[in-house]
Amino acid sequence: MKITVDQINVREKRVLVRLDLNVPLDDRGRITDDRRIQAALPTVRKLLADGGRLILMSHLGRPDEEPENKHKYSLRPVAERLTQLLGRPVPLLPDCVGPEVSARVARMHDGDVVLLENLRFHEAETIKDRRADRGGRAAAEKPMLKEQKNAFAAELAELADVYVNDAFGTCHRDNASMYTVPKLMTGKPRVVGYLVQRELKFLGETVASPKRPFVCLLGGAKVSDKLGVIRSLLTKCDTILIGGAMAYTFLAADGMGVGKSLVEPDLYDTARRLRADAGAKLRLPVDSVVASEIKAGSSSDICTDSIPSDKMGLDIGPATIKTYVDVLRTAKTVVWNGPMGVFELPPFDQGTIAMAQAMAAATRSGAITIVGGGDSAAAMDKAGLADRITHISTGGGASLEFLEGKRFAAIDALDNA
Repeated sequence: MKITVDQINVREKRVLVRLDLNVPLDDRGRITDDRRIQAALPTVRKLLADGGRLILMSHLGRPDEEPENKHKYSLRPVAERLTQLLGRPVPLLPDCVGPEVSARVARMHDGDVVLLENLRFHEAETIKDRRADRGGRAAAEKPMLKEQKNAFAAELAELADVYVNDAFGTCHRDNASMYTVPKLMTGKPRVVGYLVQRELKFLGETVASPKRPFVCLLGGAKVSDKLGVIRSLLTKCDTILIGGAMAYTFLAADGMGVGKSLVEPDLYDTARRLRADAGAKLRLPVDSVVASEIKAGSSSDICTDSIPSDKMGLDIGPATIKTYVDVLRTAKTVVWNGPMGVFELPPFDQGTIAMAQAMAAATRSGAITIVGGGDSAAAMDKAGLADRITHISTGGGASLEFLEGKRFAAIDALDNA
């Protein structure tokens, strides 16, 4: 358990709040989805109501990949949206460190809020504490890089009296703002916001001690993306339901013809071992929606046996939908990560929509339902059922790593309750 924003006094104190405001922008720099901003509001409003002087910080995109277009990654649209939502000015500072930033922060009053410019405009934000050598082994960071990272983090840490982490989506990264800053703020309160608190509760405590039956629904493209999660959840779940393209690696490993379906041949042996270890606990599709191309409105068929060589599996079939819905109907805890097919394109969205409906039905029946991953969250939105789930994680890659049981240095650096 970590200390939360409810357990500290922030009046007359400068509060450095790490948020995940990495929102998508269109070609004109307009926000196309403000869910991450909306998710940050409860913590921001709480700290403002308590008289804190808020210094918000976040990254946006990958400006290092387009240094010539660095301006397109400015947090200005986010500052403007925060101003609208909070009903008070949220000025964007010209940088996240430096004399001008320090001077502006020094002039803040209780209830003021500012937003620092994109943290990733500084290379030091994303320098890792450990780098891999060519053999994939962890190698110590070069001293010069570590000094650069520490100097940047020290400037950020000096801005505030309190540190708040409410950016679960980046908690699996040892970025300067996530890990080095709180490490340097020893002796000052270092706490979690409401968003991170909920993630720790549902992805941590609920999964560690679930109400049973505990069912995990896993989809997406690759087994390799979910390998750690499958291994971890096999020791916790009563049933794991597999869908999406990753199912075809398991089916092909069993000797079934999968046509042009996406597979990972180098994982066939791993898939067979997982099946052997899991026994009846791991369930695979018994039929598939197949087509010759991935295209909206494509002619499709239902295949209950080997998939023809000129076709590919693009969704779970009706018999699998019925089986999976029946399993979910009896569940008391459900974790879903990854769509069942190419849910963006009909007619390959039916399996994913059916799972979204089954999750909502399970919630109504008293189950704790947790959705992790951007695609699964988007599927809940598409089905119009996002508000009928117990918890939708904002974590993406972080939620996957947390389900694997990995420890996050950014969380460990915060104060224990």
